[in-house]
Amino acid sequence: MARDREVLFSRPRLTELLRTWGPAWLVMIADVDAASVITAAESGATYGTRLIWFLLALFVPLFVIQEVAGRVGAVTQRGLGELIRENFSRPVAAAAAVPMAVVDVISYVVEYTGIAIGFQILGVSPLLSVPIVFLVHLALVYRRKYVQAEKPLLVVTALFALSWIVSAVLNARKGIEVTPFYFSTSPDFTFLLAANVGAVIMPFMLFYQASATAEKSVASKSLWAVRLETLVGAIASEVIMAAIAVSTVGMGSKSLDFASPSSLARGLSGLAGGFAPYAFAIGLITASFIALIVVSLGSSWGLTEALGWGRRNWFKVYLAESAPAVVIPLVSLNLVNLALGLMVLQILVLAAPAAILGLLASKKRLMGAHALKGVNRIAYWGFLALVCATGAATVVRFG
Repeated sequence: MARDREVLFSRPRLTELLRTWGPAWLVMIADVDAASVITAAESGATYGTRLIWFLLALFVPLFVIQEVAGRVGAVTQRGLGELIRENFSRPVAAAAAVPMAVVDVISYVVEYTGIAIGFQILGVSPLLSVPIVFLVHLALVYRRKYVQAEKPLLVVTALFALSWIVSAVLNARKGIEVTPFYFSTSPDFTFLLAANVGAVIMPFMLFYQASATAEKSVASKSLWAVRLETLVGAIASEVIMAAIAVSTVGMGSKSLDFASPSSLARGLSGLAGGFAPYAFAIGLITASFIALIVVSLGSSWGLTEALGWGRRNWFKVYLAESAPAVVIPLVSLNLVNLALGLMVLQILVLAAPAAILGLLASKKRLMGAHALKGVNRIAYWGFLALVCATGAATVVRFG
């Protein structure tokens, strides 16, 4: 055992881990976007700590499914959209990627609205914050290689994680009642369960991790590093979701009005002190900004690869998707219902690309010795079926 630890933490191993680090971590952190923040905050405000156990448990399906995306990217050195088109057909690839791109238009609206609300809490008007963030975002990704865009994002993720931990500590320091396990069949509870499942795995994540891993030229010999990064990212992602829920425990869902930054700031101040709104605002802004970049890359890469347009055209696709989304937060900040509905919708859109990813990962001629098999294969299909069944049941129940 000690020998294994020595091998894992040897200098060559650490160097290899640092070299490959990025795609899995960023996609996991981007998973906690503005819509996920709202879902977790609504969970904490409505049910206190009763949903914390569920949020933490979600790291398991998150790791199992995303590990396969990283594996496919490392072994094949191709993006998911490209692989679907080459191994099935262009229509099948379009059927997997186009719905994702359509849903991501809504995602952009939510991200920019989250940015607008966060900056309003800090006293900056959306008329100033949203256009500036849009331009900064474009400057960061336009005509830059993936590795160049990745580095500043890794720095932002540190600020992102710290802000949510501080936000949770500020609220918890006065003492909160911890409920280890709770379950209810009430419509509100089951809807929030489904929304949190939708928040854990989104379609763009599959396309992004496969493409970014290939873009970074992570070889199959480094699969151990990809798996470790995915595991660490999955755990961190769900711990942060739990921290967001903790930061709003005691507020009450009726007081949690994301359409009113001033009301939200007053509620957080009364709950956890004067600094709490700023920690929450910074967390919301960084979450939305990271997601903007990762979602835009994943969605645009996936669509252009699937349709055979070439990766170089991704920026045109991104502009067509996102430019209208910049305008909406300047008019309306009505976010809660849109965000929660988006989370459930994501589950349904996930089904096709995730199912095809599983089929690709199981092909021995494509994956060789790294093909999905045995317990890993059973776990992948089992968790995917559970996630998709949750979304379908919620849509049938709530229409």
